[in-house]
Amino acid sequence: MSREDKKMAAKGSANDIADDELEPLADETARQAQKVVAAYAEDADECRMLLSMLGIVPVGRGE
Repeated sequence: MSREDKKMAAKGSANDIADDELEPLADETARQAQKVVAAYAEDADECRMLLSMLGIVPVGRGE
């Protein structure tokens, strides 16, 4: 890792947002994000993993 990369990593961690400061996404924003992720995912498993990582897991249809 270069000196510049280390500076960027340190700077990014200083600006991290605490979980309690995050606001939930609007339903429409979450749906749009889900569509984008689904379009770029290679398969259903990757799509589920990426959605989970982003915290925008769709609610099951029968639930």
